[in-house]
Formats: sequence, C-alpha cells, structure tokens
Amino acid sequence: MGIPDEETINQEYRESTYGDRISDVYDRWYPSASPDAIDRLGELAGNGPILELGIGTGRLALPLASRGIEVHGIDASEAMVAKMASKPGGNRIPVTIGNFADVGVSGEYSLIYVVFNTFFTLSDQEEQVGCFANVAKRLRRGGLFLIEAFVPDPARFKDNQIVKVTALRVDEVLLETSVHDRLSQRILSQQIMINHSGAKLYPIQIRYAWPAELDLMAQLAGMRLRERWGDWRREPFVAESTKHISIYELP
Repeated sequence: MGIPDEETINQEYRESTYGDRISDVYDRWYPSASPDAIDRLGELAGNGPILELGIGTGRLALPLASRGIEVHGIDASEAMVAKMASKPGGNRIPVTIGNFADVGVSGEYSLIYVVFNTFFTLSDQEEQVGCFANVAKRLRRGGLFLIEAFVPDPARFKDNQIVKVTALRVDEVLLETSVHDRLSQRILSQQIMINHSGAKLYPIQIRYAWPAELDLMAQLAGMRLRERWGDWRREPFVAESTKHISIYELP
C-alpha cells in the first residue's frame, strides 16, 4: 500500500488535526507524565524561563510550573490548550497557538524541550531542520534543547503496514493501523477506538528521524550534543535502546 500523494495529505490533515481529534481522550489515555521526566526537566531548567514545544494538555508543564519554574508553551491545537487551561494553574501558562517549528515566541530560554515523539509530527526533514534553527535563535548562550523520541524500527512493519490491538477492555478496544514509507521516513496512522458508542478515528502523521540525523540537524543550527540517555532515569543509550532523550547545547 502506498502513501497518498502530498496534495491529498495536505487537504485532509493539518498540523492541528491530531490534537483537535484526540483532545477529548488524551488525558484518559495518557493520564500523567513520568515523575523522572519532571525531575530531569526541572534539573535542566536552571533559572528559566523554559519553553515546551507541543505543550498539549500540560502533562509536563503544569507539574513544572508548580515547582516555581516559569513555563511557556506552543501548540497548534486550541482544543488541547483549552484542556490545559481548564486545569488548576493552566490558564497562567502563556501559550502561543501555531506551528511549533516556527518557535514563534519572543525572549530567550534556558531550556526548550519537546517530548513524547512530538518532534516527529513535523511533516518533513526541511521543517525539522528549520525547527532546530529557530530553537537556536531562542536559546540563551549555554541553553539546552531536549528531544525525547523513539528509535526507529522499520522491522515492526510487515509489507510496510501494521494492524494491531493496542488495548483490549471489557467494553472497548483500541487498534493501531499504519502504513510506512521507507523512502520519506513517514508513517501515516489511525488510532481506532471501538466501544458501545461506535468507532472513532484519531489520525496522526509523523516523519521520524534517526538519532544521528538529529545530531546533524543540531550541528547545522550551531548546537552540539551534550548528553543522550536511554530513558529519564539517565540509563545509558545503547544499541538495544528503543527510545532516547537527547540534550543539545548552544555553546
């Protein structure tokens, strides 16, 4: 099965589509962030302020703000940001609505971060390279850019497709259906929720990148890799690691 042509994709899917569609169930599916993630980000924040790209419903931003750290955010989905604003303290976090690749904010930050594979929602390599460049413009000297992302595993696809059950409950089933384009490193997916109310579709499109490719993007933006962990507990990143937390520094 091939990937639809670019014109069709652009007509049917926007940068806000994922967040707009999934905002009603996001906090139920992903109820809280890892305490280790909050601790590590808090340690890296320095004196702040810090900026989250793809701030969503505030899973990370709200706990960090509760520690007295000045947190700002960018997100394309007004529906996701509205969920955060409805939570205690959520309406006190400044949020810019827009494509986070543009990093369309003013000021300088000690830490800019993007977690939970969200960097890969940028549509192509050019946009991802541009995001690094724009991040570098908003970091103070010695500032940090942190990315949490999966390590690509093309072997998980059979005939460049996946259909699998991701959750099975008494009154609900969640399915993943995906197609993979190896040449463009793009994956088009639908998360399908089926329950007594019927079926709902939650589309997401990503363009993944290998860690070495991200390192090159950082170099092009004038940054360098400071550390790479295998998880939020700072376990070493090794050949068997399925995810990475990469920290780039503006020297």
